Amino acid sequence: MASPAEAVEPFDEDGAGGPQPAAAGSLAEGLVRVARPRQWLKNVLVFVAPGAAGVLLHRDVLLHSVGAFGIFCLAASGTYFLNDSFDADADRAHPTKRNRPIAAGVVPVAVGMAIGAVLLVVAVVLAQLLAGWHLAVVMGVYGAINVVYSLGLKNEPVLDLAAVSSGFVLRAIAGGVATGVVLSNWFIIVASFGSLLIVTGKRSGEKILLADNGSRQGEAAGTDTSAVRQTLGLYSASFLQAVRTLSAAVTVTAYCLWAFERASQVHPGRDPVWFQLTIIPFVIGLLHVVRILDSGRGAAPEELAIHDHRLQLYGVVWIALFAVGIYGG
Repeated sequence: MASPAEAVEPFDEDGAGGPQPAAAGSLAEGLVRVARPRQWLKNVLVFVAPGAAGVLLHRDVLLHSVGAFGIFCLAASGTYFLNDSFDADADRAHPTKRNRPIAAGVVPVAVGMAIGAVLLVVAVVLAQLLAGWHLAVVMGVYGAINVVYSLGLKNEPVLDLAAVSSGFVLRAIAGGVATGVVLSNWFIIVASFGSLLIVTGKRSGEKILLADNGSRQGEAAGTDTSAVRQTLGLYSASFLQAVRTLSAAVTVTAYCLWAFERASQVHPGRDPVWFQLTIIPFVIGLLHVVRILDSGRGAAPEELAIHDHRLQLYGVVWIALFAVGIYGG
């Protein structure tokens, strides 16, 4: 796992993940970079609801889930194009974001705006065709929140955390809406506070990453992070830690209640305990993530899923226990 100084550039709905290459390049290469295909990994959240319901492998459900995944890839890339276009001037003052294709002038701002708008509209239309107006509304809300976020909500403390977290939650909701799976209240709470935990950890990592970057450039360790992201200067380390603690506590509590609820739904009158056993790898995995976030290494959360083998192991154990609970209990 990389240290904050070695970590990739921070990302969220408005940011890129992965190291930024040099600004030089063709327009086509620039368009691909702005689309951020690496960030599409987050869209696998659309598979969670049908997977948890034990219906993901049904042909129609799987096809609708894959369709929802593709639609979210279009929508997410659309928000990246719009955000980079809105933030082109500010990004030029950022130590790494200045290499983004639009900020560097590889992709014209007008082109970025046009592509972003088209991708969001296409995503809503495809959502309507795939699963009706319910999914279209989810995609419309997702696009609207991200546009408002890019236009200024990102500068509002606390609300910016909620806005970024909503992107993850809407992905999970879209999976249920696209496949006709009824979402449990506990499931939504787990998704909501789990997302808030990751986003808050990301903000902590960003503060450390930017401060470290300033130090390596010969500036004071207390670099003014608000010059890059206004809300970073409004969040103290103790506040972000308190939010992480709250989020982790609610996530664990809600997951435990959800696991017992699933056990009673899938096996009424019996108690094979497989769902309850999933609490063990879930909590261990969550504590592992909390430890990493607490160390300031959460600036690029997707890197955890890709490179953290311990987390992957906990995930495999969780999936195995859950699968036994669904199909073999």
